[in-house]
Amino acid sequence: MNTVLVCDDDRDIVAALKIYLTSDGYNVLTAYNGKEAIDIVKNSKVHLILMDIMMPGTDGITALLKIRETNNVPVIFTTAKSEDNDIILGLNLGADDYITKPFNPVELLARVRSQIRRYTSLGSAVTENSIKVGGIEINDGEKRVFVDGDEVSLTPTEYDILLLLARSPGQVFSPTEIYRKVWDDEPFSSDSTVAVHIRHLREKIEIDPAKPRYVKVVWGQGYKMEK
Repeated sequence: MNTVLVCDDDRDIVAALKIYLTSDGYNVLTAYNGKEAIDIVKNSKVHLILMDIMMPGTDGITALLKIRETNNVPVIFTTAKSEDNDIILGLNLGADDYITKPFNPVELLARVRSQIRRYTSLGSAVTENSIKVGGIEINDGEKRVFVDGDEVSLTPTEYDILLLLARSPGQVFSPTEIYRKVWDDEPFSSDSTVAVHIRHLREKIEIDPAKPRYVKVVWGQGYKMEK
């Protein structure tokens, strides 16, 4: 049984998260400030931390920095929508993901499962031929793709599009460029053809295809892999 540490100064939120996680089969430890979370991680085997950013005493950012000195356990920040700057800071300092309050239980559990799968099984697919962008790993030698540790099945065209974007994170490729590089042909109705394949690709690699984390559209220009 995997163990999740829930840390928030709001006891009602801790209680609600404990219910969600316990019903999904997780062992749950609780803390009400960053110092308690740090102590628990030192003394217990934890597979994931759900942690609030704004807490009295030792806040979530400070706790994250201390935990990252010795432990790479996944950390998902639970935040208010008004804490955008703190979210960005947390991700830059080593948080793995974030989710905003009020929680959608389905989304929350999906993010927890993804991070734990990545943490517990990542490494079996890593080779010198691998390309890694965030939670996506492409083993080009074996033509296999893993998202948060789980293998996904792509068509050859979807694979080639993903590989093209992942090799140049942040670079924008127009539909015409993608068509020429992937299909190796002069484009014919390239916008709609590429769009359909991008949509199918997102359905396989994104938690929420409508709000993609990886394959982003740059309106009027094309597509890119988020760095």
